[in-house]
Amino acid sequence: MRASLPLSLYVHVPWCEKKCPYCDFNSHAQKNPPPENAYIEALMADLDQELPAVRGRRLRSIFIGGGTPSLLSPKSVESIIAGIRARIPATTDMEITLEANPGSSDAGKFEGLRAAGVNRLSIGIQSFNAASLRNIGRIHDDRAARHAVTAAIRAGFDNFNLDLMYALPGQSREMAADDVEQALSFDPPHLSCYQLTIEPNTVFAVRTPRLPGEDAAWQMQRQLESSLEKNGYTNYEVSAFARQGRSCQHNLNYWLFGDYIGIGAGAHSKMTRDDQVLRTWKRKNPILYMQNAHSAERVGGEKRLSSDEICFEFMLNALRLQRPVTASLFQQRTGQPIKRFSSTIAQAQTDGLLQFDGIQISTTEFGRRFLNDLLQRFLPDPDNLISPSPST
Repeated sequence: MRASLPLSLYVHVPWCEKKCPYCDFNSHAQKNPPPENAYIEALMADLDQELPAVRGRRLRSIFIGGGTPSLLSPKSVESIIAGIRARIPATTDMEITLEANPGSSDAGKFEGLRAAGVNRLSIGIQSFNAASLRNIGRIHDDRAARHAVTAAIRAGFDNFNLDLMYALPGQSREMAADDVEQALSFDPPHLSCYQLTIEPNTVFAVRTPRLPGEDAAWQMQRQLESSLEKNGYTNYEVSAFARQGRSCQHNLNYWLFGDYIGIGAGAHSKMTRDDQVLRTWKRKNPILYMQNAHSAERVGGEKRLSSDEICFEFMLNALRLQRPVTASLFQQRTGQPIKRFSSTIAQAQTDGLLQFDGIQISTTEFGRRFLNDLLQRFLPDPDNLISPSPST
């Protein structure tokens, strides 16, 4: 199983200019410039200790996320990419994505990032409406959002993602539709569209704003799905829409249960070794991470998954995809036959949530609307599962 799995690498940059009130990622507001050189040294020391587990394998993608990675200078980004390439061989078409926020980027930086080796941007627009941006605590306004996309195109990025959110405080269906129309005016190769949810341990969890109701949010979702479909986008994953050939390869590797290394403060890894799956995560505190980057103490924890947990995590990710997943891929990635779920799958089919012909399995439209309910049917032990959310 190990040799055939694709391999990706995630790099976490934990700093941002301001912590958004809805954000539950490992990000830390930084008033002063981040310690770029020290952090890069820590990243490479971290990666060096991961190399024995991936010897003989090739990277298919790198994703530099955060936080706000575009706070780093292009020179620092170039050093990170060069350091990775020097340590792990890559496929000829390796995708290298960097997350950028309009409030921390300009045309000159985008050009520098392109020259540094980044070939895909993921820009955190969230909305093109000034009031909506204020309501969710973003540091940029609508003009900065439009400027960032224009700057990325002028810098030569022909592969980029725009993040949009809907069901925002005070947002109407018309406002949500206008956000999509403004995004489409830039002809983006990829869009990620997320419903705003209130996560624990966030400012919004303590001071929760008034949000559109569930029915209104569902109408916004159906509206944007219809608009994007009419404009030639494939909704290949619950929140992801792409032009032909522009799906995010890094996130597809997550969703299809490939392997990935995570380096950086709070980064998660999922590695298959001797047909066992090991999840590890690094220390979340950036200072403690850097202090311990040269030793095993950089690891914040690890968990070896049981066979039940491996199967559940495969379903947790793969059933988010629009395209069917084969029973043979399930067995290849989990080491288990899909027939162990025969009764669960049969009942889900009866309830209209799944389609399965003995070869391919996929969610129905009804199943996509109630995906959490569907996934719970495969759940072995909810208290012991760890699975990261893909970036975009």
